[in-house]
Amino acid sequence: MKRSSRPPVLEPRPSPRRRALSEEERALWDTVAKQVKPLRKHRAAKAHAAPPAGPSSVAQVTRTSPPARPVTAAPAPRVAKPTVPPLAPLGKRERTKLSRGRSEIEARLDLHGMTQMRAYRALTGFLHRAHHDGLTFVLVITGKGRSGGESGVLRRQVPEWLSLPEFRAFVVGFETAHIGHGGEGALYVRIRRARV
Repeated sequence: MKRSSRPPVLEPRPSPRRRALSEEERALWDTVAKQVKPLRKHRAAKAHAAPPAGPSSVAQVTRTSPPARPVTAAPAPRVAKPTVPPLAPLGKRERTKLSRGRSEIEARLDLHGMTQMRAYRALTGFLHRAHHDGLTFVLVITGKGRSGGESGVLRRQVPEWLSLPEFRAFVVGFETAHIGHGGEGALYVRIRRARV
């Protein structure tokens, strides 16, 4: 007679009610609990990594540790973005000294007749050199533009360029020049000191 390969179907048993431990069972449990030492983490890891080999180990029992709690990483510290220094207008005293010739204009850049791209490149190079050379005040001549009430492109564009963050490393501030230095067609530019 052939045995069926299927395991017998077991009916689920109703769960028995929990009962309280007797004093004798409680004492036995306390004795056993005092003799048990908790497993150390590194020993448990070694047991999983290299199981003992040999003829005596017929059946190996693998113990599984309870699932670890998900570790929440601490929020990464916020890296402060390098702040762009704000533009500062020239003081009244500085402006007066420049207009009367008491403070020296150390370099001049004339952008007359240049295209916007060429003027932008010339301005960038000029300010970089002035910053590198440790100059304080320079004059940028943009021209007033066409006569007929229409202002020139560079006259409008250069102050916008000087306000860009990329120029703040070189420029502290700027203002329209005195009439003796070109008036509305020129700008006094104060250069930021190079850090040593």
